[in-house]
Amino acid sequence: MKIIRLAPDESGNIDWPLLSASRKSVVTVGAFDGVHRGHRAVVKRTVALAKQFDALSVVIMFEPRPAFVHGYAKAHGNDELPADGSVADTDQLTGVGQRLRALNELGVDYVIIVKYTLAFADKSFRFFLGQLVGRLGMRTLVLGKDASMGAGRAGTIDKIETLALATGMFELVVVDDEGRGRTRVPQPIVPTMPATRGPVSDPRAAMPKAERRAWSKATNAREVRDWSSTNVRFLLANGDIEDANDILGDLHGVEGTVVHGEERGRQLGFPTANVAEPVDGYLPVDGVYAGWLVDLGPAADYDERVERSKREASDGISHQYDGGGIEARLAMTSPLRWPAAISIGTKPTFNDQSGRHERVLEAYALTGDDSDWLDLYGHRVRVEFEQFIRPQIEFDGPDALKAELADNVRTVHDLLG
Repeated sequence: MKIIRLAPDESGNIDWPLLSASRKSVVTVGAFDGVHRGHRAVVKRTVALAKQFDALSVVIMFEPRPAFVHGYAKAHGNDELPADGSVADTDQLTGVGQRLRALNELGVDYVIIVKYTLAFADKSFRFFLGQLVGRLGMRTLVLGKDASMGAGRAGTIDKIETLALATGMFELVVVDDEGRGRTRVPQPIVPTMPATRGPVSDPRAAMPKAERRAWSKATNAREVRDWSSTNVRFLLANGDIEDANDILGDLHGVEGTVVHGEERGRQLGFPTANVAEPVDGYLPVDGVYAGWLVDLGPAADYDERVERSKREASDGISHQYDGGGIEARLAMTSPLRWPAAISIGTKPTFNDQSGRHERVLEAYALTGDDSDWLDLYGHRVRVEFEQFIRPQIEFDGPDALKAELADNVRTVHDLLG
């Protein structure tokens, strides 16, 4: 898989590269946040059609997420996002690195990462598609059934289909990527920690029709695809890991660098890997979870590889994707993967005396040897979530907390081995 990074000029124009003088391309477009089963259905169809037509499969991936860019603009007088990256997208399910790994596994030929700006968004869908035909040699465009693009999202499926038929310059293939149909999600999504021990089920599933209608009205819920990033975000914000993972088609995970914490876990006999903020990915609601801790190697190596990729893929020049061997580390049989008891929260048992109330992500790895302390300081790790165990609660003291932690570890062992 080859990667190209493109940034529009101040007017929103992009200097699209010429991918091939002899081969056409099959293209799909989107943010692909989470690369869930709906996204995978569209990408798989793109790859299959490209092979059928001896064409190049091309994914145009927007970064940052369009919803984040427009949300920031709405709250800041229609300003563009700061170019220094100082404003983090905490609602993003997966960062660029995670999305690239997934697209590489799906066999994509090219991923073109386009920096999404307001000026670029203001271009009409007709102009945008004309550029793809003229420069990328697009013969086929593959989209999900409710996709839209261009200024004001005016480029609906019906209008794109009309354009394709009228010009004969490309064909449109629409993929039914809705999964189980439609559902409704509150706006905004407010994380709600379950009050009881897990596992957690979809809070909407048990509602009678009348109750669901009243709930939808009270929460200003809007209709979305069941297989959608928005629905995954809602499920994670309610601790429903299993339903979120079902939509993702994989385990939801976040990534970051291990740093020194207060070392309270070590004092209690449960030394944890503390992951620095901001993490790469969407943190589920506060609580204790069963999941996995994966060592991805020194963070400095990862950061250097990312920066090299940005340099090599800039200005429309393609370079070969380099995962740095992370795929092997992520394998379920990897010796660098351990079952883990994962905690997200503000440490209510100690925060009054410590004066620290920030949200913390930490994971205690079940290594199989109680004396085997994992020194992962300065390493990039991936924390994956399998199931919600319990809410964050305040204990009477260290002894009560220690007993509960031991019980949590037994639960993880029973679930994951």
